Amino acid sequence: MLDLIRPAIGLTIVMTVLTGMAYPLAMTGIAQTLFPARAEGSLAIRDGKAIGSALIGQEFSEARYLHPRPSAVGYDAAAAGASNLGPTSAELISAVNERRRVWETENGGAAPVDAVTTSASGLDPDISIDNALGQVERIAAARDISALDVERLLAEAVERPFLGLYGTVRVNVLAVNLALDKAYPVAPVQAK
Repeated sequence: MLDLIRPAIGLTIVMTVLTGMAYPLAMTGIAQTLFPARAEGSLAIRDGKAIGSALIGQEFSEARYLHPRPSAVGYDAAAAGASNLGPTSAELISAVNERRRVWETENGGAAPVDAVTTSASGLDPDISIDNALGQVERIAAARDISALDVERLLAEAVERPFLGLYGTVRVNVLAVNLALDKAYPVAPVQAK
């Protein structure tokens, strides 16, 4: 019996070391060497502090910023997920109609689909070009700059599909908002 157990225990230890330690460490090392920013979470750093990740959507509600896609989880990365409401749900229809009303009041024009619906993760960092362009006038007015200046920054931030095949044309909200702050800073509100 011991002759059968000894090889099983030995194989379990060897495979645990290989697949549970050596392989993950090797992949982490390779990723950090070849793709250091992505391996560290694609963090956006300002003044030496991480202020967000280009991979995780976060809330921006001020008029001077590009607004992200709505989130069913309140942009909480620990609670990523969808609302699980079906297309005939009265609650979903009401939420979409309210988001449409708010978006159209803030920006004018018809709201794009991604401006009024949440994603499966609730944390999409990107929005469609239509959604971004629909917000240009609001951002320009809030920053007291021309709409062409905002459109130029959006054009520079457009991300194309990987290899021209995978994904859609999109804009990363955090990247655009950081570029807006850098190019056209807004003075902080002074306390009275």
